[in-house]
Amino acid sequence: MTWSGSYAVYIMSNKTRTVFYTGVSNNLERRVWEHKNGEGGTFTSKYNCYYLVYFEEYADINNAIAREKQLKNWHRKWKLELIKKQNPDLADLAKDWI
Repeated sequence: MTWSGSYAVYIMSNKTRTVFYTGVSNNLERRVWEHKNGEGGTFTSKYNCYYLVYFEEYADINNAIAREKQLKNWHRKWKLELIKKQNPDLADLAKDWI
């Protein structure tokens, strides 16, 4: 699965997939690179969230931000079910990007 360059809502996780971080970006490849290199922010650095496990694309930033806020309020179980629909193995979707 590749990213086409619009706005993206994404979920990063740690190696054991026990922590999920939800974010939004206008450049998903750059943002994932930042997370993988410890420049993603306090939470992702603290919990080693270096693996992209899910993303959705949006043409409008307002829709992307609304979706990010929605997902941030979801229970872990709901997020896991959403991720597994697109990525059943919880693989790093960006492993070949960088």
